[in-house]
Amino acid sequence: MSDHDLELVKLKKVYPGGTLAVEAFDLKVKKGEFISFVGPSGCGKTTTLRMIAGLESITSGNLLIRGKDFTTVRAEDRPTATIFQNYAIFPHMTVAENIAFGLQVRGKEPAEVKRRVDAIIETLQIGDIRDARESALSGGQKQRVSLARGLVTEPDILLLDEPLGALDANLRKSIQEELKILQRDLGITFIFVTHAQSEALSMGDRVVVMNSGRVEQISEPFELYTRPKSPFVARFIGRNKIIEGKLGGLSDGRATVETAFGPLAGIPSFDAGHVASGGAVFVVAPSEYVEILPAGQAAAEPGYDTISGTVSTIEPVGQVVYVTVELPGMAPIRIEAYRDKIEGAGLAPGASVDLRWKAERATVVAA
Repeated sequence: MSDHDLELVKLKKVYPGGTLAVEAFDLKVKKGEFISFVGPSGCGKTTTLRMIAGLESITSGNLLIRGKDFTTVRAEDRPTATIFQNYAIFPHMTVAENIAFGLQVRGKEPAEVKRRVDAIIETLQIGDIRDARESALSGGQKQRVSLARGLVTEPDILLLDEPLGALDANLRKSIQEELKILQRDLGITFIFVTHAQSEALSMGDRVVVMNSGRVEQISEPFELYTRPKSPFVARFIGRNKIIEGKLGGLSDGRATVETAFGPLAGIPSFDAGHVASGGAVFVVAPSEYVEILPAGQAAAEPGYDTISGTVSTIEPVGQVVYVTVELPGMAPIRIEAYRDKIEGAGLAPGASVDLRWKAERATVVAA
């Protein structure tokens, strides 16, 4: 038996007329792994999920589930279940009847149907609504019923397409936590599609970032956030500070970049030889590692880089303030800092400031 629940091998989707929906890519998913797909609308993440589910044909490549090729197998014959944003609950059925429906169409015996339905209702703690109909359910309850209907079939892989998109912010966060605990307890592989960066990072063991039909990066959340491999990922994930420049050189695992602020350094995301000396690159510094100081107070220290600018606005939000800094030759950047630190430093709009960070925290990506 394969060590992986899911393998995508050069999976590709081209629609009639030649529109490329998903450029060929590879992905191996271990049993019990939680994989998040994230990207802007139209990037190909839902199309990929639909190919896994069998709801969309595969143009080329192969799809394996537990080592068996399911590339051309019908959706109803795949060991997967799909949860949609719109819940897809039958309004004329009770909650228990909705959950049982998938088992009944698969020809399961009534006793087996009852056993499984009772078990998943207990697992998701929705016994108090088992006889209710859709019109009586809240958004959170509908989502739990949709989950129950998918899980009751005991799939090898649960596919979730923007399942939290219709929920308000507080309920969304609560369901996120429940989903993660449920997945861990059941040990089922989850493939989770979302357009929300924070959701993808907090939920996934690994995150697949897509853009315009192609995979930009597949990484664990912390690596994705702190070590983006492309300008798109750097801009789309997190609150990174991005500075344009030209590659000066590579030495001892460090890249030197010539910028309008002078030479800056960082860890290259590309292999030696991929970018020629003088080639266009970006220095990416995660916001959390950028320190803001009054001009002249950022003493030169080995291993630190500093750029200078002027405070444009200061926006207080409780104990935190957001400081917008104008920089010569590039778009303003926004820094988050503690209110007492900014007030203690006497910073105000119009003040000259230095922004500094450890060079080892920065990443250099090819343009």
